[in-house]
Amino acid sequence: MKLRVLGCSGGIGGRHQRTTSFLVDHDILIDAGTGVGELSIAELAAIDHVFLTHAHLDHIAALPMMIDTVADRRDKPLTVYGTEAVLDSLRKHIFNWAIWPDFSEVPSAEQPFMRYRSIELAETISLAGRHVSALPASHTVPAVGYCLDSGTASLAFSGDTGPSDAFWLAVNAIPNLRHLIIECAFPNHEARLAELSKHYWPDVLAAELKKLTQLCAIHISHLKPGQVEATMEEINRCLQAFSPGMLQNNQIFEF
Repeated sequence: MKLRVLGCSGGIGGRHQRTTSFLVDHDILIDAGTGVGELSIAELAAIDHVFLTHAHLDHIAALPMMIDTVADRRDKPLTVYGTEAVLDSLRKHIFNWAIWPDFSEVPSAEQPFMRYRSIELAETISLAGRHVSALPASHTVPAVGYCLDSGTASLAFSGDTGPSDAFWLAVNAIPNLRHLIIECAFPNHEARLAELSKHYWPDVLAAELKKLTQLCAIHISHLKPGQVEATMEEINRCLQAFSPGMLQNNQIFEF
């Protein structure tokens, strides 16, 4: 499997700040934040599957526009995967005819531009030999992370989360883990805000990573614009034993 980082920031502003979205091979998206705008129309039209971690805007913002842009270039529905709570939020608050057309009924309910597919925690979806599994997460709204397994190696993505024993138990059970992408949205001096919004900050992430029993490369995502350097300096100091790297736009992982 090949994963390309389209966006990994906790906000927008400036040339390189794009919110969360990863392109897997040519046909799968993990989240649909503003990073999706990096793709050409042909690349957008080739996407058949979108897996959402949760329904916050920075992770779904580009989905409505993406479908609208390429619907006339596709001959089958785009499948949007998420927990039932996430899909319900999309139905009620996005694809509701008030904010955006309900593409699960356009041009008809029998042949729509988009279809929903509910995914349960720990469920695995297999797509042409590639396996996508939902991991536990702890956020202010229902949320999951994802494990991507090529059969040879796996990449785990936390999505948005704060401390979660269930997440680490699930990650430690991945036998071929090669990469872990984990969020750290706030610097230490904003620990209270991070705690309220259920995100990591460096001191707590360092403590949580001690629960990791796997040897893998660790990559930090969801850094807030304007605080990237300060947060990464604290991360490098707190997590020195783990040698984490900062996730970058257009970074590519093959596994």
